[in-house]
Amino acid sequence: MESPYEGIPVSDWESKTRELIGQHPLDPDEIYEVIVQVWREIFESNLTSRGYRIGVDLFPRPQIMGFFLHELIPLEFSNRYPGIWRREENDFEKDLVYLPNNYFSIEIKTSSSKRSTYGNRSYAQKRTAGAKQKKDKSGYYLVINFQKFDKERSETQIPDINLIRFGWIDFLDWQGQASATGQQARLNPNVEKYKLLKLPL
Repeated sequence: MESPYEGIPVSDWESKTRELIGQHPLDPDEIYEVIVQVWREIFESNLTSRGYRIGVDLFPRPQIMGFFLHELIPLEFSNRYPGIWRREENDFEKDLVYLPNNYFSIEIKTSSSKRSTYGNRSYAQKRTAGAKQKKDKSGYYLVINFQKFDKERSETQIPDINLIRFGWIDFLDWQGQASATGQQARLNPNVEKYKLLKLPL
């Protein structure tokens, strides 16, 4: 996929990102609304016949909380817009699939980091000849940073969402760890700042 930022200087990245967000079929205000709704409802839901509550009886690790967001956000949009949006169904698809035009499909990233964005090391690796094709690493991204559970906090308090960002990331924006055993990829500060914009805009 050709980068929409090709030939555009860093100083103009933010305006290009706003243009890309403006072209997207989902309203950024609705994206923000859905994330806040889903996050709240995670803590309002009862589990099992005993009515266990997350944040009261259970305090999942960040990976589990990220999983809930990763699954529930696409479910909410697929229910709001059946036949238009749906969850991924295979390794070739983004997390939230736009059926009329895959260009607008969205990859979702979550992190308990205050504001950084991470991917696994594969995000920074070129596909070798003969390797199985996976989803395109370029395209629209929704990034959510949230707080971990704090055992010192009151049971009536739930972790906050620190930051919600939406925008476009290119495959070449991902930088793998220098160590041969490093399992993480991250974005440089200019990409974080100008290609992912805070919601609400």
